[in-house]
Amino acid sequence: MRLSAYFLPVLKENPSEAQIVSHRLMLRAGMVRQSAAGIYSWLPLGLRVLRNIERVVREEQDRAGAQEILMPTIQAADLWRESGRYDDYGKEMLRIKDRHDRDILFGPTAEEVVTDIFRNNVKSYRDLPKNLYNIQWKFRDEVRPRFGVMRGREFLMKDAYSFDIDKASARRSYNRMFVAYLRTFARLGLQAVPMAADTGPIGGDLSHEFIILADTGESAVFCHRDLIERDVLADSVDYAGDLQPVVDRWTSLYAATDEKHDAAAFDAIPEDRRIAARGIEVGHIFYFGTKYSAKMGAQVAGPGGESVTVEMGSYGIGVSRLAGAIIEASHDDAGIIWPDSVAPFKVGLINLKSGDADCDRVCAELYGKLNTAGVETLYDDRDERAGAKFATMDLIGLPWQLTVGPRGAKAGTVELKHRRTGEKHELSADAALAKVAG
Repeated sequence: MRLSAYFLPVLKENPSEAQIVSHRLMLRAGMVRQSAAGIYSWLPLGLRVLRNIERVVREEQDRAGAQEILMPTIQAADLWRESGRYDDYGKEMLRIKDRHDRDILFGPTAEEVVTDIFRNNVKSYRDLPKNLYNIQWKFRDEVRPRFGVMRGREFLMKDAYSFDIDKASARRSYNRMFVAYLRTFARLGLQAVPMAADTGPIGGDLSHEFIILADTGESAVFCHRDLIERDVLADSVDYAGDLQPVVDRWTSLYAATDEKHDAAAFDAIPEDRRIAARGIEVGHIFYFGTKYSAKMGAQVAGPGGESVTVEMGSYGIGVSRLAGAIIEASHDDAGIIWPDSVAPFKVGLINLKSGDADCDRVCAELYGKLNTAGVETLYDDRDERAGAKFATMDLIGLPWQLTVGPRGAKAGTVELKHRRTGEKHELSADAALAKVAG
């Protein structure tokens, strides 16, 4: 994509309404614009990031055996009355009446809808287990939306729902999601720590939040240092096998948010292994048994023909929230530093002197070769000052910057900069291409 034609409304100054780093940088980098309080339009750069996060989430859900469906944003109030949550949920639920005066709502979550789908279509224990997931926009009418996409009213969420014949198999489903979440966040460049959590309005008696450490986090968190030093992706995973030892390995070390903090247990950790910090929740998983299935009649025929009420769990990841969380965890004074897995483009190609015959020729050749190699490239071909071009590329945080100037173009060299480390190397054009395409 040529930047001269790209819709990228960057801002030079920090917006006054933005209180945290991710909100400031998402606005300055032209990723989002506010449409109403807590509601955002995603512009081209931001949407590319959002789709990349969604892709990683989807790949790991599929790998763990979950199957994707798409449920509506608008839900029938009668389903929520069946579960007993319509009146209990509170003012965060946006309640609406249609033209026929029927009660409907903009879904904040989808336990009722997916339970209705299940009960109408699955009749035998032979069809279990099932895990159905949905990546869809949700709405929760926050009393005070703030921090940009980190605490908005409308948000994109991956929500999965497991159905099992008994508690033992339900726990296996829970463990698969536990491990899938560890892998998902690791692939997104995040070290997420699972912490025992309250179940809140979802219900149930087993729940974990996945927390990343960040100075601007909403919660105080306490954990053993080993939990943030583990290489999640170094271990292979067999989702058909017993994952309880993996879960036990992660939950055997101390990790708690301030709501569940045990000062004595934390003090028992060697001092050099204690971490007390701020954290951001990026995922939450729940096992809640028959809370919804019993009230809504989600039953199957068991091995002896008896009716069995299925055991359920739900598993959420804030996809749009992750865009902000990744920035909170990965930025510097110049701007965003995207992990390769979610970067909107892999390479920023900078023509320092657009209109110069040699610069234009070398850039055109590099741009063509990068595209042919499948390397997503944003080519800054604008007639702008060099400083402005460098500032824009640092701000939007692409992993690699490839700079072509008049002197280098004549000598057959380019400058390659790695955004995360800041390292710069002068290379031949072919060597630089091999490096970024590698």
